[in-house]
Amino acid sequence: MTNWRAALGGLALLLAGLAPASASAAPPSLQLQLHAAGLSAGERQASQALLDEALVALPPRLRRQVPRTVAVRWSHKLPTEVYGRLTRLDAFELNARLLPALADGSAASQASGRPHGTLRRELLATLLHELTHLYDRSRTWPAAEAQLIQRCRRQLASRGEVGLPAECRGQTQRRFTLSDAPRLLDLAGWAQRVGQRGAREADNPQWLRSPDAYELSNPREFLAVNLEYFLLDPQYACRRPSLHRYLAEHFAWTPPGAADCAGELAFLNAGSDFARQPLGRLDPERIYAVDYLFAEANDQWVSRWGHSMLRLVVCAPGRPRGPDCRLDLDQHLVLSYRAFVGDVQLSSWDGLTGAYPSRLFVLPLGQVIDEYTKVELRSLASIPLRLSHAQIRALGQRAAELHWSHDGDYWFIGNNCAVETLKLLRSGSADPRLTDLDSITPSGLLALLEGRGLADRSVLRDPREALRLGYRFDSFRERYQAMFTIARERLALPQETVEDWLGRPASERRRHFAAADLRASAALLLLEQAARRRQLQLAQDDLKQAYLGRRERGQSNASADRTLEQLLAHSGFLSRPAELLDGGYGLPQPGEWQSLERESSQRQAQLRQLSDQLDSQLLALLTTERRRELDDGEANLRQLGTQLRELHRAGGGLQLP
Repeated sequence: MTNWRAALGGLALLLAGLAPASASAAPPSLQLQLHAAGLSAGERQASQALLDEALVALPPRLRRQVPRTVAVRWSHKLPTEVYGRLTRLDAFELNARLLPALADGSAASQASGRPHGTLRRELLATLLHELTHLYDRSRTWPAAEAQLIQRCRRQLASRGEVGLPAECRGQTQRRFTLSDAPRLLDLAGWAQRVGQRGAREADNPQWLRSPDAYELSNPREFLAVNLEYFLLDPQYACRRPSLHRYLAEHFAWTPPGAADCAGELAFLNAGSDFARQPLGRLDPERIYAVDYLFAEANDQWVSRWGHSMLRLVVCAPGRPRGPDCRLDLDQHLVLSYRAFVGDVQLSSWDGLTGAYPSRLFVLPLGQVIDEYTKVELRSLASIPLRLSHAQIRALGQRAAELHWSHDGDYWFIGNNCAVETLKLLRSGSADPRLTDLDSITPSGLLALLEGRGLADRSVLRDPREALRLGYRFDSFRERYQAMFTIARERLALPQETVEDWLGRPASERRRHFAAADLRASAALLLLEQAARRRQLQLAQDDLKQAYLGRRERGQSNASADRTLEQLLAHSGFLSRPAELLDGGYGLPQPGEWQSLERESSQRQAQLRQLSDQLDSQLLALLTTERRRELDDGEANLRQLGTQLRELHRAGGGLQLP
C-alpha cells in the first residue's frame, strides 16, 4: 500500500512537470477587475464585455509593462461631460449615467457628439486613453538616461555653479517616458527650441486637421489621444502614417484590421499658374532623391543669409527610380517654408515678433528656378542628401502631413526657413545625425549637413558639370552681363555694367539698335527681356507703395484696392489647404479627393479672375512715366525681334556663348 501511494505521488509530480504552466506561473500583466456590486446581470455582462474588449485592443507590450490589477467601478460622482478617469493607479471610474445605454445595447448606435461617434466607442476610447496614461507613468527609465537626469539635477541644485553643461540643457524638465521621447515629440509638433538643445517649444503648430483638439493640451494627452486612434481607427495608418509607424515600432505590434492605404498622397500646388488644377498627387515611391535647395544670398535684408528649401526629385510615371529621374524636371517639387504675408507690406518688425504665419508651400521646381534666377537674380544650389530610400519615402509622407496640418509663426531669427527645414528633415527622416543639429541660418545649416556627412557638395566642384546635371542653376545676372559685354564691345556702349545699361530709359537704349549686327541684336533682345522684368518689378513696387500710402492716409481706390485685398485673402488656401475640407483628420483620403478637386478648382478660378481683373485695374494707377517706360520696352522688343529676323535671313546662323 505504501509503495502504491508513493508510486501515485511520483506520477503526479511527473505529470505536473509535463503540464502547461498554470495561470499563476504566467508573467504578470494588466488586469481589469469589475466591481460588480449593485449591478444587474445585464449590466455586469455589458460592463465585462467592454473591459474585455479594451484589454484585447491593447498592445501586448503595454499589458506586460503594467503588471497590476485595476479595479473598475461605475460612479455617480463624475461630471456629466467626463466619461471616465483614473482615480488611483489601481482604480478607474466610469460615468454611471452611461451604464443604462451600455446595458440595453443602445450605446452602440447612440451618437455621442464626440470624435469616436457612438457612446460605446467613446467609453472604449476613454478606457484605452486612461490606460495609456497608466502605461506612460509606469515606464522604466533607461539606465543611461536616468543617470544623466540625476547628474543634471544635482548640478542644477548645487550652489555656486554657473550654468549647465551642454548635454544638460533642457534635460532637467524631462520625465523620460514615452510621451517625453524626443522622436515622438518631433512627430507630435513640440519641436526642439533653437539654441536650447533638449528644450521643447511650448506651442504646437500642427493644429490643423486634428482628430481631437485635446491632443494639443500637452504631450501626455497627445500620446493618449493618438493611441486611441491607433487602436480603434483602421484608417489611422493612412491618415497619420508617421505616427502609426512610430507606435507600431515602439510596441513591436500592429493593430489587426488596418486599412489598405492609397499609394498617392494629395497636396495643393501653390504654383502661380492659375489655369492649372491645383490639387496634385504624389507617390512617395516615385521620389528618387531629396536635395537641399539653397538660394544664395543677395543684398535684400530678408535674404542676406540665403533661403533653405528641399527639392523632391520625382520620377516621371513609368520611369524606374534611378539617376535618370533628375531629367524629369517638370515632375520635381520644392518644399519651401515661407512667411505667408496676407498683405502687400513685409514688415521687419512683424517678422521679428512672429506676426506672419509660417507655412509649407509645395511649388513646381521650374517656378522656383525662374523666381530666384531670373527675377531675384540669385543662384540656386541643389545639393543631394545622403538618405536611404526608406528615409526618402518617410520624408515625402511627413512633408505631406505637415502640408495639411502645420500653421506656425514665422520669425526671421528664431523660426525661419532654416529652422523649419531642419524640423522637417529631423521628423521626416529620423536620421540620428540630425538629432543635435541646431542652426538659424540657411548657409549655417548647409555647412552642418555637410559636416555630418548628410549633404554631398562634391556635385558642385565642376561648375559646368553642375549646371549640366541640374545641381546648380546660375543667376541670370551673369548671363545678362555676358550679353552686355558682347553688345558693349560691338557698339562701343558707354555703360560698364549691365545694371547701368538696364537703368537707362528704354528710348535711350533704342538709339543703339540700328548699328547692331546679328550677334549684338540677339544680345540686346535678351537684355530687353531682362529690362521688361525689371520694369514690371518696379511697377509692382510703385503700386504697393501707392496702396500703402492711400491706406495710411485713409484713402482708397475702391475697385483696385478691394480686388487686391480679395486676391490676397483668397490665395491663403494654397498654403493652408486644410481650410478646403470639413471633418476628417490627417492626410485626406481618396474619398475626400473629389470634393478637394472641386473646391480647389473653384478657388483657383476665383484667383484667376481676380488676377486678370487686378491687371486691368492697376494699369490705370501707374504713373505716366512708368506706363511710358513699359510701352517703350514693348516697342524695343518688337523692333529687335523684327531686326533679328531680317538679319538672320540676310546673314545666316547665330552663335552665342
